[in-house]
Amino acid sequence: MDNKMTAFAVRVTAAAIALLFLGGASCGTATQPPPPGVAGLDGRFAHDTLLIEAADCIPHTFRIYLATNIEQQRRGLMFVRNLPDDVGMLFVYKNSAVHSMWMKNTYLPLDIVFATRDGSVATVVRDTTPLSLESLSSRVPVTYVLELKAGTARRLNI
Repeated sequence: MDNKMTAFAVRVTAAAIALLFLGGASCGTATQPPPPGVAGLDGRFAHDTLLIEAADCIPHTFRIYLATNIEQQRRGLMFVRNLPDDVGMLFVYKNSAVHSMWMKNTYLPLDIVFATRDGSVATVVRDTTPLSLESLSSRVPVTYVLELKAGTARRLNI
């Protein structure tokens, strides 16, 4: 687990969710088409664009699936066997709490970014172990959990 915090701004366009990870830069924004058809996710999840703007204004665009209800949050990325580099899942919780994730039935290693209501990165769990029952916790109350392909947090210095 890694607590390193990096400045960048995150916006989810259509869902009107704005995360601010440590007061990021004010760069221009761009949108991408929805995620490609990831087996088992289309039709179950709304999708949107998540734009991470690094402090140097280099935008990193992710096409994301939104897990906003309990059924979607329980399902998450389970059973997915291929995840493009620019696709992820954002779990949006109504209330801040200590949230935990596990990798049961998740076949891909992931990076999990836990963020507080104001968007500050609270905890980053990198390179999770597929199919593990280990509880991966935010350790502090959070409102958002972003799951990305393993290696992405390191590549973006999150």
